[in-house]
Amino acid sequence: MGVLEDVYNAVLDGKLDDAAANVERGLNEGIAVDDILKKGLLAAMDLVGVRFGEGEMFIPQVIWSAKAMQAGMDLLRPHFTEGQQGKSVRIVIGTAEGDIHDIGKNLVGMMLEGAGFEVVDLGVGIKPEQFIEKAVEEKADIIGVSALLTTTMMCMADVVKLRNEKGLSALKVIIGGAPLSQRFCEEIGADAYGVDAMDAVVKVKELMGL
Repeated sequence: MGVLEDVYNAVLDGKLDDAAANVERGLNEGIAVDDILKKGLLAAMDLVGVRFGEGEMFIPQVIWSAKAMQAGMDLLRPHFTEGQQGKSVRIVIGTAEGDIHDIGKNLVGMMLEGAGFEVVDLGVGIKPEQFIEKAVEEKADIIGVSALLTTTMMCMADVVKLRNEKGLSALKVIIGGAPLSQRFCEEIGADAYGVDAMDAVVKVKELMGL
């Protein structure tokens, strides 16, 4: 088996040490950083996303795969060219004000990182102003707001309203959570609605034209 296949399988199996060791081996053997990234780490996470969406993998397995991918990324990152670093899409995510649920949000964050995006996780109970301020500070492309309680859904509307008031038209807002729907997304003027963690990755790619 080749090094790229070893990297791929280590991520798929959620083996952190193997992923890191094989990435290091690939670098030592002179394999292109881009190939290790795309054909090894990201390709494996793509399959993890598909398997999760089809019910063949479950949250604990996805978490281990995402951690293995991160272990590999930590070794690769110093070798990225400016172009590779510049292409990264930055996403600020958090759970809406008044809501402390974070499992879904955490999974979305890991899936987004697994897809090669840069994620800034604000945590839970985040006010609309905090989402906007952090997005501006981080020069983010997208804000992701999660809610599991119907009582906290209007925080999402306030994030969109504040974004519009500040004239930040290039800043996209994606929402997700059990009580939400595409109709609610359209009603509040959000840019996208992610049904689950895998769909969130798909929607982010669509918003960024990737």
